[in-house]
Amino acid sequence: MTAFSERVEQVSISGIREVFEAAGEGAINLGLGQPDFPTPDHARQAAIEAIESGKTDGYTTNKGTRELRAAISDKHARDNDLEISPENCIATSGGSEALHIAIEAHVDSGQEVLIPDPGFVSYEALTHLAGGEPVPIGLRGDLTMAPEDVERAITEDTAAFVVCSPANPTGAVQSPEDMREFARIADEYDVLCISDEVYEHIVFEGEHRSPMEFIEGDNVVVVNACSKSYSMTGWRLGWVVGSEDRIERMLRVHQYAQACASAPAQYAAEAALSGPQGIVGEMTTSFEQRRDLVLDGLEEMGLDVPTPQGAFYVMPRVPEGWVEAVIDRGVIVVPGEAFGERGAGHARISYATGEAELEEALDVMAGATEAVR
Repeated sequence: MTAFSERVEQVSISGIREVFEAAGEGAINLGLGQPDFPTPDHARQAAIEAIESGKTDGYTTNKGTRELRAAISDKHARDNDLEISPENCIATSGGSEALHIAIEAHVDSGQEVLIPDPGFVSYEALTHLAGGEPVPIGLRGDLTMAPEDVERAITEDTAAFVVCSPANPTGAVQSPEDMREFARIADEYDVLCISDEVYEHIVFEGEHRSPMEFIEGDNVVVVNACSKSYSMTGWRLGWVVGSEDRIERMLRVHQYAQACASAPAQYAAEAALSGPQGIVGEMTTSFEQRRDLVLDGLEEMGLDVPTPQGAFYVMPRVPEGWVEAVIDRGVIVVPGEAFGERGAGHARISYATGEAELEEALDVMAGATEAVR
């Protein structure tokens, strides 16, 4: 039998998905990062109209429709005060593919990618699949990543480092000063900063800033998606922006792996990005209320909980056996070690579900907490 590649043997099924698939019927699922809001109606209707008119029957250009890329360009001007040419953008199959092509296009075999620990599960796995070596960077007490720790870890083998703010799995928001420093590091050491900005609009305290705002050269690429801000996880539509040279190299990967993003999703995303933006603020307000509900409940249990400033995750420090006890009682949470070695002793809880379910889940967690103490 043909052996499996060493790259794929270094990667296992995501711990998030393992927990999700193992969930019993009727379980309360706080393990998946999926908003419970509907996709905006104008985005749905745009896809329906495109399908009915026949616009989605064929391939789009590899980068995506010109109209979608113009909407992405306008979004960056509106939200980030950045001038991004529509030509310097690739529409991808979700933020996941955007991360994949960014790493694949820039990392050679044996090169290092610095990643937050705990951090989103894809960073380590995609680095391995590219033949690279992930280098975990521990976080501060507030679960943000310190620029000085990134700078200290850079070697001659470092190809890139990943910044995520607001962060999955921690909900931490990097300060503008941190983002300025990350840009300086990318410039000074001539390494790529991959900025994962999928949760950029879901901020409760502080503010979202992109390192691309502060860069002097072209050593930043930005990954984003409609998944979280517009509750479009199932549409699988993301994008990556960068300099002309970097986009051209990422396009080489994208065109062979994907050809183009789903055409119906592109029309839906164009409408979401260019249409009314009120739903984004409404969702963020609701997530903040849910965060406060969950924080109060966890603190009442006596758990140590860093306050998340954004996204829709909280990562409390929990006693040994807590995650198993909670899952056994019918509430799905993800063990912190699924996000890196330094996640051990924590659990990631998603509060992207309704308050009634959250209150029920907190009652279950309180019982589990008592049981393991």
